[in-house]
Amino acid sequence: MDVALLLARLLLAVVFAVAGVAKLADRAGSGRAVAEFGVPTPLATPLGVLLPLAELAVAAALIPTSTAWWGAVGALVLLLLFAVGIGANLARGRKPDCHCFGQLHSEPAGWKTLARNGVLAALAGFVVWRGYGGAGPSAVGWLTNLSTAQAAGLVVGLAVLGAVAAQWWLLLHLLRQNGRLLLRVQALEWGAPSSGGVADRPAAGLPIGEVAPDFELPGLNGGMLTVGSLRAAEKPAMLLFTDPDCGPCTAMLPDIRRWQKAHAEDLTIALVSRGTVEENRAKATEHGLRGIFLQKDWEVSEAYGVDSTPSAVLVLSDGTIGSPVLEGEEGVKALLAYAISEGKRMPTYPGSRQGELHPAPGDDGAAPAGPEGPRVGEPAPQIELPDLGGETVALADFRGEKTLVLLWDPGCGFCREMLPDLKEWEANPPEGAPNLFVVSAGTVEANKEMGLSSPVVLDGEQFPAGRAFGADGTPSAVLVDERGRIASELAVGLQAVLELTRAQQEARA
Repeated sequence: MDVALLLARLLLAVVFAVAGVAKLADRAGSGRAVAEFGVPTPLATPLGVLLPLAELAVAAALIPTSTAWWGAVGALVLLLLFAVGIGANLARGRKPDCHCFGQLHSEPAGWKTLARNGVLAALAGFVVWRGYGGAGPSAVGWLTNLSTAQAAGLVVGLAVLGAVAAQWWLLLHLLRQNGRLLLRVQALEWGAPSSGGVADRPAAGLPIGEVAPDFELPGLNGGMLTVGSLRAAEKPAMLLFTDPDCGPCTAMLPDIRRWQKAHAEDLTIALVSRGTVEENRAKATEHGLRGIFLQKDWEVSEAYGVDSTPSAVLVLSDGTIGSPVLEGEEGVKALLAYAISEGKRMPTYPGSRQGELHPAPGDDGAAPAGPEGPRVGEPAPQIELPDLGGETVALADFRGEKTLVLLWDPGCGFCREMLPDLKEWEANPPEGAPNLFVVSAGTVEANKEMGLSSPVVLDGEQFPAGRAFGADGTPSAVLVDERGRIASELAVGLQAVLELTRAQQEARA
């Protein structure tokens, strides 16, 4: 019995210690998790700190015999509170993120979480039931009373358990890795064109033509978003599912701001987000976004068959589904290109080249139309824009030398990924390399932080200079010759832009 009590205390101590340390390492996430369980926002942040401190106190109290019973009482109280919170949310049909072990392990709270808490509560109740003086032996005293053979057996047993645990951990990660590889192979297979020229990947989301599920979501600045309000606008709407903690979503926000302004007359772009009002308002203010609406958990995402962010789906003006769910930055851009075009077929999932768009060809074999730029041999657009110091710089200033015009956005994830290569090209330009002229979106501060030595000028909010070159996304690039004429096709996407710069290096080698 004493050994069972000691093992129960040690297991509880380890669980609470790991949970407390992990939550303290991610205090912001802990505060959000508390808020998602229904705690008022002003209390969520301090509770996000007090809760892990209480867990650490319980873990420490469970070790010594003198405080073990009180530690078990504290563990039982916390576990029962957790169970009540989880049960109340499950009864309302909600599954908030439990954030039980911080960033080490977090999942939507469900019956599995409730069952795990029940087992731990039973262990804590067992220790409490034994009474104040019967919480079992001291861990240190028990170890010192073991004989040499018993101590050796304990060490061997712990080593075996550790080896088994490590084996299972490696097996689990191997299975996950194999799963990711299988999904990647499947994605590549889906991306291969069929005999009809359209990818054979099964469409995600709801069937096209089905009535869009209704919902009622509050906006950050008042107002409600419903399918009825979308129909009242008498134009299609792109529901863009995001999350304030999603890195790719954040990287897309400058693009979304530009899309909302450039296509406001033809398309409603509404962001369906989650998280707290404060988090989303900070993102909206930083990037000048509008049309952000908050779902409580994942209820609207689940209704539309969305299981990742960023993702997007088109709702037509008659309130029916107008597209499959397209995932990732490339998928969202492909859907946007389709939504603002005319007479084009539905886009499929983007191809394998990072940063490029591969929507399905239309009936005439062409991709959905973006802004039309000048062709090779035609004069380049006359660009005159302020640089980071406020001085006007014109593309004509580079007449007489080849110039690589790079269309850029410091908030673009692919641009940031390309930045080290770009700096290396600036630091060690090959002989005869073209001048680099960066036409960028964003603020002066954001562009200065990039640390580029080449001229950087600021485009307008609707990216007019970029669109004049035929670009509807970043990074993009085009070569302008010594006479000020277009000397290459527009390179769109990370890989295409890098290939264009390398081609110029090889041409001069």
